Amino acid sequence: MTSTSTVPPRATDEKRANKLLGGVALPVGILGLLIVGSLLSEQFLTTRNLTNVVINMSIVGIIVVGMTFVFIVRGLADLSVPAMVGIGALLALGLQPALGSVLAALVGVLAASLAGLINGLLIGYARLNPVITTLATGTIVLGVAQAAVGGVIVYGNDPELQAFLTGRLIGVPVIVLIFLAVALGGHLLLSRTTFGRWVYATGSNPEAARASAIPLQFTKGAAFWMTATLSGFSGVLLGLTLQTARPGVGAGYEFDAITAVVVGGVSLLGGFGSMPRALGGLLLVTLLSNIMVLNGIPTESQGLVMGSLIAAAVALDVYLRRRGGAS
Repeated sequence: MTSTSTVPPRATDEKRANKLLGGVALPVGILGLLIVGSLLSEQFLTTRNLTNVVINMSIVGIIVVGMTFVFIVRGLADLSVPAMVGIGALLALGLQPALGSVLAALVGVLAASLAGLINGLLIGYARLNPVITTLATGTIVLGVAQAAVGGVIVYGNDPELQAFLTGRLIGVPVIVLIFLAVALGGHLLLSRTTFGRWVYATGSNPEAARASAIPLQFTKGAAFWMTATLSGFSGVLLGLTLQTARPGVGAGYEFDAITAVVVGGVSLLGGFGSMPRALGGLLLVTLLSNIMVLNGIPTESQGLVMGSLIAAAVALDVYLRRRGGAS
């Protein structure tokens, strides 16, 4: 009696999905946008415009790093991002006169991190719905931020720090260098550490991960804590570079981050994706947005394009995962 080993259908299709979404479609899409953008606008391939593109994607990119962990761990999405960005920016500027720029910025990050810890405990350990929980937490945090500043615009008073953050080191914008450092750290954490393996196992097969003694509650909670902390850090950088902030300064950042991660092929069903893939999706989305702005596409139409892009990416992900045997 003989037996042969076969590759599970799900594993085979996941490899095909990986090749399609990351190895082929994403680079081709980015290249195609570069060609289309250059044909539609003479300004597109200028150094000034491409520098602005990279700077604009850096603030969102820091949030994308955290959101990638949330998606892979099967946490759906973190909708508290706008509030965390807002509280980071407001505290970083509002506390400058009393604490100084560095301590005020640290308080802004810590406040968002504390809110993220609450998210993590409620989602990871109390097992509450991530979407409802983060939406509620974000609403509360934003309300606290609005009460703290009286619902008005806050202005900074540190032009030297603003000049540093908007300046360049070794010819590269400082904000971009900070983003690259965060992205590299997130990539290494996800791909080279035990925690990264826990993240994939938790999102791919929670029951098998639990049987393997992987701390599911801690892993899922940590993903949400990380996203909130990075969102607060992003808000601090945003406030310090603009030297102005209002309670709604983070509005829309959660949509931008989710769009980038989904378009990058990180699975909404968990257990699949990578940091380079998510950041590739961010680059594609940022280039597409830039092309539409340069060509005077109305804001409403831009939203329609981005929404359609998300729907197509999610539909493709669900289709490929179901073919592979995912429920």
